[in-house]
Amino acid sequence: MTTAQETHESQEHSPADLRQLAETAGRELEDADALDVMRWAADTFGHRFCVTSSMEDAVVAHLASRALPGVHVLFLDTGYHFPETIGTRDAVEAVMDVEVITLRPRLTVAEQDARYGPRLHDRNPDLCCALRKVQPLEEGLRGYDAWATGLRRDESASRADTPVVGWDEKRQKIKIAPIARWSQADVEGYVSRHGVLTNPLLADGYPSVGCAPCTRRVQAGGDARAGRWAGFNKTECGLHL
Repeated sequence: MTTAQETHESQEHSPADLRQLAETAGRELEDADALDVMRWAADTFGHRFCVTSSMEDAVVAHLASRALPGVHVLFLDTGYHFPETIGTRDAVEAVMDVEVITLRPRLTVAEQDARYGPRLHDRNPDLCCALRKVQPLEEGLRGYDAWATGLRRDESASRADTPVVGWDEKRQKIKIAPIARWSQADVEGYVSRHGVLTNPLLADGYPSVGCAPCTRRVQAGGDARAGRWAGFNKTECGLHL
């Protein structure tokens, strides 16, 4: 398994060029097929393009592998994942034409507990997410000009305006959401047609899968993200804010 340090570090496009490219592509690709969006990214950036995956499912990784065999798939190993999520990551790496790159926080769970106290996620989930997700992604995206995510507009109000191709101001990179316009039915249809791997927890009452301490089952028909950070006024980990 490749580590984040093995990715290339140099920048080939200036932020100004990337921003202009994002604006143009955002207009031109808004209604494009998801695979065509991935092909555009592959043709434009080659291996300076990557995708991120929480291993809830492998739909975006599968799409990317069709456009760019061997594409880098960045996975954030927070140290708090369900075994099923780690198993899905390992299965994706074994059966798909991708290169999984596992990103880890600077602190182990034990080191974080020693510095901030045990179960930080129960007391300050924003800080826990910042340490175990946001910071590792910031470091892991170095060396890439564009990254793709599985965000969809129908997932929550905060994601309703997600562009298919947009500008990630915080990271100064192009951010691509090829399935932004898809519904849950579209995702399920793609999974069925292509035999795409999915996390077993999706069939066990978890419509949205995050870290084990902060993820709960949701009753059938409930809000898919209601089981994330239950009891807190929190719906996002901070990766997409």
